[in-house]
Formats: sequence, C-alpha cells, structure tokens
Amino acid sequence: MAVLLYCRAGFEGECAAEIQERAASLGVYGYCKTQPDSALVIFECKPEEGDHLARKISVHSLIFSRQLFVRAAELNQLDTMDRVTPIVESLTDMQLCGRMWIETTDTNDGRSLSALCRKITKPLTMALREKGLLTPEEVSNRPVLHVLFRSTHSAIIGYSYSYNHSPYLMGIPRVRTPKGAPSRSAAKLAEAFKVMIPESEFERRVQPGMKAVDLGACPGGWTSVLVHYDMMVAAVDNGPMDEGLMNTGQVRHYQEDGFQFLPKRKNVTWLVCDMVEKPKRVAQLMADWFIGEWCHDAMFNLKLPMKSRYTAVQQDLEAIRERLAEAEVYGYELSAKHLYHDREEITVYLRKKYKS
Repeated sequence: MAVLLYCRAGFEGECAAEIQERAASLGVYGYCKTQPDSALVIFECKPEEGDHLARKISVHSLIFSRQLFVRAAELNQLDTMDRVTPIVESLTDMQLCGRMWIETTDTNDGRSLSALCRKITKPLTMALREKGLLTPEEVSNRPVLHVLFRSTHSAIIGYSYSYNHSPYLMGIPRVRTPKGAPSRSAAKLAEAFKVMIPESEFERRVQPGMKAVDLGACPGGWTSVLVHYDMMVAAVDNGPMDEGLMNTGQVRHYQEDGFQFLPKRKNVTWLVCDMVEKPKRVAQLMADWFIGEWCHDAMFNLKLPMKSRYTAVQQDLEAIRERLAEAEVYGYELSAKHLYHDREEITVYLRKKYKS
C-alpha cells in the first residue's frame, strides 16, 4: 500500500522529504517514488501503515502537500473502450464512500485528461452506486473515493477520510479576487484566508471594521483583499498605491520603510506582508510585531531558496518559535502552506490564541 500526495510541479522533493519525516515521527518507515515535475509523490509503506498515516497526519499541517490519500488499487492497462468495469472490480473490498473525485495531476499532461474525467464521471458514479461502493447521494461524513488518471489507460484509485483531507478537488481551491485588484498577488492572500482560516472561525477572525497593516503594500494587491472584507488598512510602502483603493476611504498610505514602520496605537488585528526580502529578515520582523503585541494575526510570505527548500523552511519556522520562546510568548499558533497561488514562497500564519 502507499499514500499519494499532490504538490506543485517542481516541489516533489520537498513534499517527499516532509512526508518521510512526518511518517518517521509515527514510527512508519518507507520510501518515496517521484518523477521530476510530476506534481505527485507516492510514499510506499506497509498496507496497515498507509491507512494509519491517512488518519494521523493532518493534511492541513503539511506544508508542501495539497492532498493525501491511500492507494487501494492501481490499474495500468485500462481498456479505452471500457474503463468503468475494471475500476469497479478493483474495489470489491473498498469501504463505502460518500463522494467520488476524478482527478489528474496539476501538470500539462494531467490537464489534457480533463475531458476524459468529465466523460467518465457519470457512468462510473452509477456503477459504483449499483455495487454499493458509493452512497446513493453525496454525503460528507464518509470517506472520499479518489480516482487519479495518469493517462488514458492508467489510473490510481484510493480514499481519504472525511475528517482529514483537503475539501477541494485536486487540493486546489477556487478563489475569487476582489474586483479591480491591482495585482495578481491578491489571489495569494485570498487563498490564504480561505485555506488557512477554519471555516467555522472565519467570521470571528475576519470582521468588518478591523484595523489592518499591509507592509510592502504597493500597488495594493493584498490591501485589496483586506478592503474587500471592509477592514481599515494602513498601507506601508515607498511606492505608489492604486488610485481606486485610495478612493475607497478605507486605506491610508504611509510612504515609509516597512521594516521601520509601527502604528501609533496597538489596535491592529491583521498584519500582512508580501515583501520581496530575505525570509529570515521577514520572519524576525513578524516575530517582533507579535512580541510587541502590535498585532493579533499575521499572514506573510517567506521566499524560498533555489536549493534545500524544505530544510530552509524548517529553519525559518524554528527561528520564529525560538524568538517567541526567548520573549516568553507561548499562546500562539503557527502554520505554513505552499498554496496554489504561491510560487517560490510559502505562506505563514501566526496568530494569538483566543482566551477561553
């Protein structure tokens, strides 16, 4: 058996290093099969261990993986005239699933199979329901059945648990950026809000009227997301801001160095930062804001090096933890994710825990 993980093409090594480390922490030792730019990692392990990992390793806690599921069957000689029958026959021992996702990898080759995925969805769904492998109607409290097409004649079939998977097909959320956003970077913060803030907590953490600071704001991509949620924003950057954002009346532009700026009052809920700077410097700045109680939540990007990216990420996150520990700050949550709209960076979320 094996667990499969989706990631961004080109980051298979980082995804593999992370799953091996996390599996080892649970006493599970296996090996990874990867191909460059495949956007897929296969972690081979013992049958019972694959299911154990799918239960115990939170996919939300993985930085470089978008989705994790257990392989139940692999078919490499599908008859292009009838793919449904062999897929159904390979799942005779499968537990009852509540939904089925027919997927491809996030690559050009994968996207070329999208028409096949659409075509097979209805007949495969009907066949699985007839065999009692899929509930008559979609339900969210049963495992999800994953059918990953690698080519027109090969597919990997598996499952993920309802309480431990990305809720998005292929692990990729659909994100809408604010109308008129002045840069594509807005999609990064919009996705971070959607993916990294629990849905049940969203209305509590993101409220109209909150005070926010955007360091390195120009021309205003991330500021536009904050404005979309009706926050009042201090946009800090020596460069010019988008005129449309300034006309909202929700933005005040401070033409200052983001590393030197501090607000006059400690009433900032959200600090966001997408500055193109050395990650250690940004990480230190975010920790300083947190230690000084200048903000409650911080969402920021850390740029990645060309090599040893997973090691660098671990070091940067550990540096934040150590700095907070030195200041005797312990009531916080720290998470990181290589989001779909991220390229050579990860998005980090640092927040204070609410007092019960």
